[in-house]
Amino acid sequence: MRLAIIGTGNVGSALARALGRTHQIIFGVRDPLDPQAVLKASALKADLVNMQSVASRADAIILAVPWDAAVDAVKSLGDITGKLLIDATNPLHSGKDGLSLAVGFSESGAERIGQAAQGAHVVKAFNQTGADNMADLKGYAIKPVMFVAGEDAAAKKTALQIVSDAGFRAEDAGPLKMARLLEPLAMLWISQAFGGRGRDWSFALIEKAKP
Repeated sequence: MRLAIIGTGNVGSALARALGRTHQIIFGVRDPLDPQAVLKASALKADLVNMQSVASRADAIILAVPWDAAVDAVKSLGDITGKLLIDATNPLHSGKDGLSLAVGFSESGAERIGQAAQGAHVVKAFNQTGADNMADLKGYAIKPVMFVAGEDAAAKKTALQIVSDAGFRAEDAGPLKMARLLEPLAMLWISQAFGGRGRDWSFALIEKAKP
């Protein structure tokens, strides 16, 4: 599958590294001739295309940009009707008390992305752990879980497979509005990771053994 990743930062690069083992990776950028983008794509063996070309070049799109740039990035993709768009962002806000969620309770960042991406099948995933884990899950005794939320059954099935290809235990969390729970889960991971626990941990789903 040809996967377009929008964003060449920590998360985008980590997902390119993980998913590049089984998929063809394309980076969608504003300037394909930007030297830093060229170096990053070369190191990850990914192609570079401008944002407007993503819809015609990719089978699915992963949005991995900072929250403040997310809506504009989606709009710059043009017509992505019918495309799977995996929202890997978190609506983070930095204030006097540190990081917090800028959106929550009655809506989610993913739902705002859905409003901007008219016609696309928006699915929430790849937001509940850190970039280091997304790049490499080796060393975990139990496979870390990644919940996936979305409306369209076929698109979500594809997203679940992509999440599984990255090495996670992919679990269906329900419709897109469940991102209202998944984004705070990411905030919990962040607060623990930078509160002393470090980044070498992830959420896991453990089921009780059947008698």
